[in-house]
Amino acid sequence: MENEEVVEAVSRTGNGNQLNSKDDKFKAHESVTAFAGLSKRPPPPYEDTPLLSQDGRRHSDSGGEDGGDDLPPRAQDWSNADFEHLPRWRRPSIFWILPAFLISTLAYGAIIVTKLNLISDLLCDQYFTDQATKDPSFSFMPIVLGKDNEQCQLPEISALTSVFLLVCQLISGIFSAIVAPLLGAYSDRHGRLRVIAITSVGTIMGEIITITVARRSDVFSVYWIMLGYAMEGICGSFTAGMAVSNAYASDCTPPAKRARAFALFHASLFTGFAFGPLVSAEVVKYTGDILNSFYCAIAAHVCFVIFMVAVVPESLSKRRQLEAREKWKNARLMAQLETTYAGSNGLGVLWQMFRRAKNSQLSKSLEILWPTGSGSSRALRRNLVLLAAVDTTCFGVAMGSMTVLVVYSRYVFDWGAVKTQQFVSVTSICRVLVLIIILPLLTRIFRGKTNHGHRFRHTGGDNLDLGIIRLAILFDCIGYAGYAIAGAVGSGGLFVLSGCIAASGGMVSPTLQSTLTRSIPPDRTGQLLGAIALLHAIARIAAPTIFGGLYALTVASFPQTVFVCLAAAFLVAESLSWFVRPHVFFDEPAANESRPNTSGSDELRETDDLITQVG
Repeated sequence: MENEEVVEAVSRTGNGNQLNSKDDKFKAHESVTAFAGLSKRPPPPYEDTPLLSQDGRRHSDSGGEDGGDDLPPRAQDWSNADFEHLPRWRRPSIFWILPAFLISTLAYGAIIVTKLNLISDLLCDQYFTDQATKDPSFSFMPIVLGKDNEQCQLPEISALTSVFLLVCQLISGIFSAIVAPLLGAYSDRHGRLRVIAITSVGTIMGEIITITVARRSDVFSVYWIMLGYAMEGICGSFTAGMAVSNAYASDCTPPAKRARAFALFHASLFTGFAFGPLVSAEVVKYTGDILNSFYCAIAAHVCFVIFMVAVVPESLSKRRQLEAREKWKNARLMAQLETTYAGSNGLGVLWQMFRRAKNSQLSKSLEILWPTGSGSSRALRRNLVLLAAVDTTCFGVAMGSMTVLVVYSRYVFDWGAVKTQQFVSVTSICRVLVLIIILPLLTRIFRGKTNHGHRFRHTGGDNLDLGIIRLAILFDCIGYAGYAIAGAVGSGGLFVLSGCIAASGGMVSPTLQSTLTRSIPPDRTGQLLGAIALLHAIARIAAPTIFGGLYALTVASFPQTVFVCLAAAFLVAESLSWFVRPHVFFDEPAANESRPNTSGSDELRETDDLITQVG
């Protein structure tokens, strides 16, 4: 019946009968919304709709009235009001997910260096095998996986390893950039934990492929490992898992404590990177097989998935999930309606292409960084774009230098797997100490205890936040410049010291994310974190491509070139941070005051646009 009403309304407009009266517009609006599944929603207010109903209560922007029992108070947006009837141990909390997250990061840390060395050894073996095939008189010492193979310390092997890892990161990053926003939106409709588990499943499949290639290197080429990276990217990769974990923390953490929550997640991440290599080294030393660390990592990831799905409480209630699904379904139905009844002339087709581009996943993901309308301002848009640019630059440099550091230290200082793991552990421990001691101490000294009376308010970043961001980026810049100097003089000790200085820059990421989330209303935090995850996925593609390719081109002549460029990138981020202004935020009260007078008109205006296109 609803479909027939829509067809009838559309056919009338197609015959030249325009809907000019308010009654016709309301009728067309009700028909379209009924077709889209919104028949239970009352019609929106128009320009002359009274702000007060007949009993004197004010209309809300959702179509109901303020003071109704179905509207939770503002403070409940983040306080899990839907879970208050449950015992405390069954309510969502970051302390549910943090221990499991730590186990997962230990599994990642246990194989991150081991996998890079394993790939280097496999590439070295294939390189010498190819040389022996071309020249029968060529001979080489056998390559033992996981051992210090001195015959592999050649610039050709180092460049080959860098290019291989570059392609792997590129494959994983491209798939992750496509899938991560979709998984983020999916988590809004079906819960966070399911998506976090999906990302770990991709990692498990990737490590199974790595083990298979290493066990049967005579049958499977080392390039099959690229398939493992593709599987990891298709499932969102670790980037999407980290973003959704932050969304879980945002669901059950008030804004005033959110920086501390993000810092705990980053501390857990680098704790895993600090102690994971040490655990892996002990496993290899005890068993004598480098692949046993991969088996342990797979077992840890399997336990993590089971714990996420079966034990940890979901942070999104069924009500919020159903509301998100209903909104998503309505949006899809409206899009199908526009497509079905679109005009067939050239101008109509171009208009539809423009609308689709405007409503694309990429546009919707990034529009939160450029808010318009009531409550926004030019200063807010400038701050959001600059903060996102600084965050993406810092993340990109970290991703671009991760594999280069291992390959570089292996080539320049002749470090084996053990020394490389020790370097990663030392720098990660320094980063953890900065996150759990230095950052909270600075906050306590300069900001004092949390003022619980104002913890619901978003007031943007203050001077302390901006000072920490600028200081942390400066530490990163000094550290990466130290990497270049250490390589030039051949000092391994200076290289480690530079890594510890760069680890002090670990304060920048949680502080940036906290400043970003405090600049917007609480109900837009998920959209903001989705935009940041998308930018991180793009940086994961671009940064390794640029810096990994640069290292491969310059390793034979001046291998320190890449670190000079990385330090220059931090200088750019440092410069951008000085244009960010404190205490700039979305003026939510101003937006709420103007919303009742405009929301209904906007919806009717959208209906008018649809009918005009059909006509």
